[in-house]
Amino acid sequence: MKIKVVCRKVYDYIRYDLKEIAFPSSLPDPPHIKKRRKLTWHERFLVLKEASRLYAASWVRDIGPDLRPNDYKKDDANGDDKPSGDKRATKEKEPSVLEDLAVAARGGMETLRPALQRVYMTRASAYRDALKSFIEGYQEGIQQVMEKKEGSKTQQEGDAPKNSTSH
Repeated sequence: MKIKVVCRKVYDYIRYDLKEIAFPSSLPDPPHIKKRRKLTWHERFLVLKEASRLYAASWVRDIGPDLRPNDYKKDDANGDDKPSGDKRATKEKEPSVLEDLAVAARGGMETLRPALQRVYMTRASAYRDALKSFIEGYQEGIQQVMEKKEGSKTQQEGDAPKNSTSH
């Protein structure tokens, strides 16, 4: 009889509890939410097709002046000062971070690791500099507030004796 109870509890644990631990179920939807019907295979295919089209379109290199107007303004301003040949020469001398990583990735892990370290170090230094400037600005703000408080206290102390003598 005891073995039957133990077996039943183990069976229930595996069937309900272990399943919930391994694959937890999400919270139930609120009562006002209506469930949608499941998509057909054809509809799933169309969704996948549209999503892949949009994803591929997001990788286009030149997305136009509508989405990056600032980049095009810089090019127009530089284009008036320099001939187009000089502008292309400077672009070839300084590859972008993405191009640098792509070249390093072709070379294998030995060349990719230093390139990634360089990217992370430049980002870390930029974050550190931004944090330093934020802290300096914050300290200046606190100092200004403290000076205002001290100024108002000295002004009140200066006003207090005058008021007491006038009475």
